[in-house]
Amino acid sequence: MDVKIKKGRIEKEAAEAIVLSHFEGEESLLEETAAVDRALGGQIRGLIASGEFTGKLNQILMLHLRGGIPARRILLVGLGKKKEVGTEKIRQAMGSAGRSIREAGIKSFSTPLHGRGQNKISPSESAQSIVEGCLLGLYQFTAYRTEKRDEIKEVSQITLVDRTGGKIAEVAGGSRSGQILAEAVNFVRDLCNHPSNVVTPSRLAEEARTLAREFGLTCRVIEKNEAESLGMGAFLSVARGSLEPPKFIILEYRGGKKRDAPIVIVGKSVTFDSGGISIKPAEKMEQMKTDMSGGATVLGTMKALAQFRLPISVVGILPATENMPSGTAVKPGDVVRAMSGKTIEVINTDAEGRMILADALAYAARYKPSAIVDLATLTGACVVALGSHATGVMGTNPKLIERIKAAGEHCGERVWELPLWDVYHEQIKSDVADMKNVGGRGGGAITAAAFLRQFVGDTPWAHLDIAGTSWNDEARPYAPKGATGVGVRLLIQWLTEMSRGRA
Repeated sequence: MDVKIKKGRIEKEAAEAIVLSHFEGEESLLEETAAVDRALGGQIRGLIASGEFTGKLNQILMLHLRGGIPARRILLVGLGKKKEVGTEKIRQAMGSAGRSIREAGIKSFSTPLHGRGQNKISPSESAQSIVEGCLLGLYQFTAYRTEKRDEIKEVSQITLVDRTGGKIAEVAGGSRSGQILAEAVNFVRDLCNHPSNVVTPSRLAEEARTLAREFGLTCRVIEKNEAESLGMGAFLSVARGSLEPPKFIILEYRGGKKRDAPIVIVGKSVTFDSGGISIKPAEKMEQMKTDMSGGATVLGTMKALAQFRLPISVVGILPATENMPSGTAVKPGDVVRAMSGKTIEVINTDAEGRMILADALAYAARYKPSAIVDLATLTGACVVALGSHATGVMGTNPKLIERIKAAGEHCGERVWELPLWDVYHEQIKSDVADMKNVGGRGGGAITAAAFLRQFVGDTPWAHLDIAGTSWNDEARPYAPKGATGVGVRLLIQWLTEMSRGRA
């Protein structure tokens, strides 16, 4: 996507379309909207007065013009209530606007800085939200469409028009941030939308190596033999049923001082989850190609992190494997030894994510990190508890959890804390081993976190269960149907605050 910044007046733009906004319930128009309205002889005010356009959040109305201003069309988008406007509302509105522009067959459009100056929204924040919302909303996955490819509609250019010109550098910086974030999220969406015969553990390893070459990261891939010598029995137990070789992938970004302890982010990377011997129902099993969403998010986060050049050191870990049934697959009742030395009774082979994360978290502790955060499509129980609008968070450090929650509120990827009281650990006690890998139906998301807690030691740790938020069954303003790429913007916001010493 080509994103341009220019000084000018939106009513003078000779564009295929311009996007204007309005607050719900307000009689007065925003400055840019008012300027266009005057040039059109009050046409926009007439639409508002008649009730045809109210300014409700994400409301869209397209006007075809015959003179008055150079632009051929106007797209009006609602920002919702004035007192409630923030960066998230702008992202949503511009996601909706971008899709409407594309559906109309328009390839480029211009827009002023929506919400600028309202509720302390800076020019940089407005620009970032506009670009972020548009690029996220315009995402579409078309890699496997062979018929009528010439009919696929795309928007190729967005121009941000700043009426003052005094903050062009700030606007450009915000625009760049929005583009980096959106492109990282869309990179994750692509990985998750590809089928599992394409995105295998080996493909994830190649993607990591490519990122390392392109952005100056350090990449290491631990193969099966080395994983065996390291004692990664939990990770390898999941891989036993598959012909695809497992890959334990490590990416390092060193932006902080040498003496600084890094932060480690770990992503569940099961490239297809059949459930193993405890096989899943056939219905919607095809969506299990996205069980590597946590790992893909780690890759996307490392990509964005390197582009932002944040002064912080971060290690990304992806334990990548398939979970398949076969004559060599791990069986219910088997006991395996994790890298930490703890023994695990496998009650359900479909509780495989926590098994691979057990060894990944133990490996993460080797870095003596300041914090560990893991992301995983871990439990259906979290979907039942929180639905698809909030990621579940649990952990050992209240301050860390509060920081992540605050980052989620800022970027629009909300998280909600579930308790992790000691009593939940009772549910994962085993009669034959140190622990078992499931704790029964009650509190399933929490007992999964209680299991993971056994492998992080004293390191501050937070677990993000993204099972409900990593996939959309229906499109949302800037998140189309399918993989959402959730977690990248959340982690980058949190890491940015950490690097500034604000978190």
